[in-house]
Amino acid sequence: MKMGPGKKAPEEVNVLIEIPMGSNIKYEYDEEEEVVKVDRVLYTSMVYPFNYGFVPGTLEEDGDPIDVLVITSYPILPGTAIEARPIGMLYMRDEEGEDAKIIAVPKDKIDPSYSNVRDIIDLPEAVKNKIMHFFEHYKELEPGKWVKVSGWGSANEAKARISGAIKRASGK
Repeated sequence: MKMGPGKKAPEEVNVLIEIPMGSNIKYEYDEEEEVVKVDRVLYTSMVYPFNYGFVPGTLEEDGDPIDVLVITSYPILPGTAIEARPIGMLYMRDEEGEDAKIIAVPKDKIDPSYSNVRDIIDLPEAVKNKIMHFFEHYKELEPGKWVKVSGWGSANEAKARISGAIKRASGK
């Protein structure tokens, strides 16, 4: 993939959307084939509360790019890139280890609806509760899978995490 994390990263990042808001299908980008593929249908009756994807040109310690949930009021098609502003993160672990999620909103030029949201504390509690509830329960019916959510991180924590993942991917 030629797209990187973005010229203004970690303040604004490119997010390649894999799963649109409202979907119960888990899509994943296949880097080798350069296509978004169906990974599986969620075992629960839940749907992704917002658009889900990753920042290209990043590498977490688990070997995957950094995961991002982009909050919008509309679904974004899989395979579409959106420039987003990190506002926080959700700390969590699953059966494979640490698996934090960056929480972001579209950059102001794309959607000014979120211009007043600068940090996770600016999100309404109902939105945070929806996100946390989804990630606490979306794997419940899958054999051998589990999730433990441990809390929220600030925008600064999210940006530091992204910076570390960019350095790791570039080998610096």
